[in-house]
Order: sequence, then C-alpha cells, then structure tokens
Amino acid sequence: MKIKLTSIYVDDQDKALRFYTEVLGFAKKTDFSQGPYRWLTVASPEEPEGTELQLALNNNPAARAYQQALSQQGQPAAMFFTDDVQADYDRMKARGAEFTVPPKDVTASKIAMLNDTCGNLIQITQLKRW
Repeated sequence: MKIKLTSIYVDDQDKALRFYTEVLGFAKKTDFSQGPYRWLTVASPEEPEGTELQLALNNNPAARAYQQALSQQGQPAAMFFTDDVQADYDRMKARGAEFTVPPKDVTASKIAMLNDTCGNLIQITQLKRW
C-alpha cells in the first residue's frame, strides 16, 4: 500500500497554485474542472510520480473550521522535508514567503514555518544526521 495523494484546504485555488509552484517550487500535476468543482494537484519536481498534494477549496464549513483551528493554534497543515532548511528558507524568502518561524534547531531536526497565503501554516523540516 502507498500514499499517493493527500489534501490541504485552501481559500483560493489560483492563489494556492501560484504559491505552491512559484514560491515553494512544486510542479502542477493535475488541473481540471467539472462545473464548479476543480481538481488541482501539485507534486515535487524531485519525485514527479510520487505523492501528490491536492489543493482543495475550503468551501465546506467543516473544512474551513478545521483549517482555521489549525492555523489559530500555530499548527502546520503540512510538513515538507528538505536536505537544507536554510537554503530553502533563503530561496523562498527571496520569492516573497512570509515565515512565522525562521530556521531553528529542535530535538532531532531543523525546522522553519511559513504562511502559505491561503490559510495554512507550512513547516519545512531537515532531519539531523547523527
């Protein structure tokens, strides 16, 4: 069994697509609409056939409440792993990313957290090598 898809709720799919591709560096994978419904996914260019992230519109009240609660508690809606948090922080900051937590060492990793401009906090993590 594999994880092929996971979702994150966003308040604007066009804005989310710009952020996740232009700022984070992911690649658009799927984008099609049927009536008012839009299926939109991105994937890592490092693993184009790997796990996709669905940028799902938070037009469901339960989804919106969940998204807002996580954000208000300072909890990330998603975590992405990198080999170099500082380099990714510098690259994303130069592209306009707003970080709520700059790179810092924690127990077994180095992390940074940023606002995705679509209602979510995103954590980037670099595992420490022992």
